[in-house]
Amino acid sequence: MREITLSKAVNEAIAEEMRRDETVFLLGEDVAEAGTPFKVLAGLVEEFGTDRIMDTPISEPGFTGIAVGAALTGMRPVVDLMFGDFLFLVMDQLCNQAAKACYMSGGKLTVPMVLRTNLGATRRSAAQHSQSLHALVAHIPGLKVAMPSSAYEAKGLMKTAIRDNNPVVIFEDKLMYNDKAEVPEEEFLIPFGVANVRRQGKDITLIGTSSMVQIADEAAKILAAEGIECEVIDPRTIVPLDEATLVESVKKTSRAIVIDEGHQSYGITGEIASRLNEKAFYHLDAPVLRMGAMDVPVPFSPALEDLTVPTVDQVVEAARKLCAGDMIHAA
Repeated sequence: MREITLSKAVNEAIAEEMRRDETVFLLGEDVAEAGTPFKVLAGLVEEFGTDRIMDTPISEPGFTGIAVGAALTGMRPVVDLMFGDFLFLVMDQLCNQAAKACYMSGGKLTVPMVLRTNLGATRRSAAQHSQSLHALVAHIPGLKVAMPSSAYEAKGLMKTAIRDNNPVVIFEDKLMYNDKAEVPEEEFLIPFGVANVRRQGKDITLIGTSSMVQIADEAAKILAAEGIECEVIDPRTIVPLDEATLVESVKKTSRAIVIDEGHQSYGITGEIASRLNEKAFYHLDAPVLRMGAMDVPVPFSPALEDLTVPTVDQVVEAARKLCAGDMIHAA
């Protein structure tokens, strides 16, 4: 099977859906001639023209509102939000309008809109361009939230999102755009709410989101050499969350660590850990540990920035202690 980058996978998914459905269009800042700052969308304007690949003014609330209106009238817009940090600018359109239209209309209105953006620190982009804000939108009923961990997931989840009749927010990790993975040339979709068990194990479950899936994978390899067999799970979507797969894994292993790049307090790690404690309590030999980003604005200093997010070594050490019977709390 061929290997392509995550960037290429996203580009392919959008292009295929635009060829399949003429109601799909894309808008955002520098999405046409520039192809976005990360060049993910390069080449799309040459095929589809500026009527369907639309450069917008620097007004995130404005063009997100346009997308909501277009979706309400039968189009399927894909909104490109240059940085996930700009979510704060579009929360009214996304959370008060798009997320609630179906509920407030008794199901008569739908908003089949995708908002694709990014997350992730350690890129030296400082506090206003390095945040991982997926927990914010996951908290809002009516929104679906996808977090691809590789090129394969990025393509399959994007195609599913564009075809969904509900608003979907997709977070891509900035540092993964050049990462390669096997991606079929034939069409495929990844259903929402179906986790991927990437590695089978019996001693401890490692649940990672987005780039933290790679951290979990690397930790599992190191621990395997020590005789600790980790089960590694990628939820793929945090809304809907495949709770059943996570719970069944923890019932088998009796231990779990949840790893996420968002801030640890009031975040995704806490939500998943809480559900595991509720549904698998009598199977646990130790508390479910949470490992998230430090609760500080992301520093610009490389030496400081690298300390703010979970690392392979930290996951390995936490897993060792859990499996040894040490009742610890993640730092």
